[in-house]
Amino acid sequence: MAVNRLGMVVHQARPTAVAAARTARAWAAAHGISCFELDVWRGDQPRRSAQEESAAAGHPDLIVTFGGDGTFLRGARLAARNGAAALGVNVGRVGFLTEISVDQVEDALNAVHEGRATIEERMLLTLRASRPLEMPEGMEALLRYGRGPVPPPPKVRPGCAPEEAGWGIPLDVNAVNDVVFEKLARDRQAGLGVYVSAQLLASYSADAIIVATPTGSTAYSFAAGGPVVSPYLDAVVFTPVAPHIAFDRTVVAAVDEPVAVRVLPTSGQVAVSLDGQLRGVLNPGDWVAAYRAPVRLRLVRLAPTQFYHRLRDRFRLADSPAADAAPPFYRPSAPIPPDLAHLRFPPVPDEPPEPAPESRPGPDGRR
Repeated sequence: MAVNRLGMVVHQARPTAVAAARTARAWAAAHGISCFELDVWRGDQPRRSAQEESAAAGHPDLIVTFGGDGTFLRGARLAARNGAAALGVNVGRVGFLTEISVDQVEDALNAVHEGRATIEERMLLTLRASRPLEMPEGMEALLRYGRGPVPPPPKVRPGCAPEEAGWGIPLDVNAVNDVVFEKLARDRQAGLGVYVSAQLLASYSADAIIVATPTGSTAYSFAAGGPVVSPYLDAVVFTPVAPHIAFDRTVVAAVDEPVAVRVLPTSGQVAVSLDGQLRGVLNPGDWVAAYRAPVRLRLVRLAPTQFYHRLRDRFRLADSPAADAAPPFYRPSAPIPPDLAHLRFPPVPDEPPEPAPESRPGPDGRR
């Protein structure tokens, strides 16, 4: 894809991120490409919605993030909402979602602009709710301590009726990783009824319920004991956190099975967070349904994604001192048999150079 307008989301507290963003600006200037910074915290002004941010930047077709996974999630939501591609530059500690390091910025932008990169699509979540999400008075001031302005509560999705005969209000919001319903007060459990395809599955008294995408299965859901789900799969994953019930397992629902969470009458207030950002508070009787969004996240990849390689490295799965060393690939170099041709395999790894043959001693005993 040729880049016509470049958007950047920069973690301003990281000097490495700021320096890498300067490299991207210089690249854009050298190629005559407009470049704008998105999601800038403007003092006491409120944060803008994804649509407003994109419109102010002239709707960039590529959004590059400079930071860790949190910065990438901010940029990815902006990109998905506006049909742009997203590229993450890692200057964080984990960088599970980001694609390149700071010394690859110029080469990566050249690859995208010259059509040598590929686009990988990921499933997102969107929401319907029994009422618009709201933030209690005084909550924003508490959340802003030591940080910038919080995002506004989601608006009603454009082109949709506010209420559609009991199906709830469609919210103009997307989540890359997860939607989390958690207790607001430490001394009050969240009482939550979880419905799958409109049928009650279980009633929980818990610290939280996590509804995640496959991409988000390696984030909070994983930390709470949930499974790793391949990002190539479309599914809805929900995991209870510290439930007071014998059934404490994750459930992986099909992509056409919406997961709804209702706040039960005996519950305290429940906070709703998207990708780690608080977006509203629910009262007893309120409900929110999470399901696959109509748009998808378009990730820039410079090489075929090796998800399990990344999983192994980020979580150091091959470093167990009790395990013998295992080869990193099981991938014969011979052509793939016809009955396996439809399966996904990594590319053939580069063969190590053969060792030079050992020289034999000559007649004078020298080698």
